[in-house]
Amino acid sequence: MRTQPLDPFHHLPVEAMQARAEAFASELRRRRTVREFSPAPVPRAVLEPCLLAGASAPNGANLQPWHFVCVSDPAVKHEIRLAAEREEREFYTARATAEWLADLAPLGTDADKPFLETAPWLIAIFAQRWRPMPDGSRRANYYVPESVGIATGFLIAALHHAGLATLTHTPSPMGFLNRILERPESEKPFLLLVVGYPADGARVPVITKKPLGEISTFR
Repeated sequence: MRTQPLDPFHHLPVEAMQARAEAFASELRRRRTVREFSPAPVPRAVLEPCLLAGASAPNGANLQPWHFVCVSDPAVKHEIRLAAEREEREFYTARATAEWLADLAPLGTDADKPFLETAPWLIAIFAQRWRPMPDGSRRANYYVPESVGIATGFLIAALHHAGLATLTHTPSPMGFLNRILERPESEKPFLLLVVGYPADGARVPVITKKPLGEISTFR
């Protein structure tokens, strides 16, 4: 296995480490999912380093089993909205259990997804389940959901750090994204990320996050 020296690792004083950790946690805890977006444009140049940040995530066998399709074309966004809302109407009227709908009720969600057209960018995240080989065979990728999930988290954090709002949207099933965005059968839609600025006067639900004692254990 070929290796190379690790870039210089800077050992920071404990006080500096704690300050950096607290500042980062505070920044991310200000992140909120937004459902009311402004149509104000966001330059592609802002998205590109965020995508590179997402793609820096650890992943199985370094196969990097993800692909990000960034959509700003109004016609394509309209087509995605129509297809997503068809699936969402089916979800809300037939697929979702009463308990699921009750859990969603405080968030005020429904089958209408205008943000899919209003926001300047949609990022469709695809998970590459396998790789086509030159001889026509297929070779599996490894830990694909875990790898793509971590990359998506990195991407959301990077977009928030850059000053943008996001919304994770997962209509089910999402096979229409392969058709609309012309992605191969080796890829499965993982998530549709809505990206832009919050609309003026945007409102969000009053929610809380679990305290540290409920989400962690130290042994």
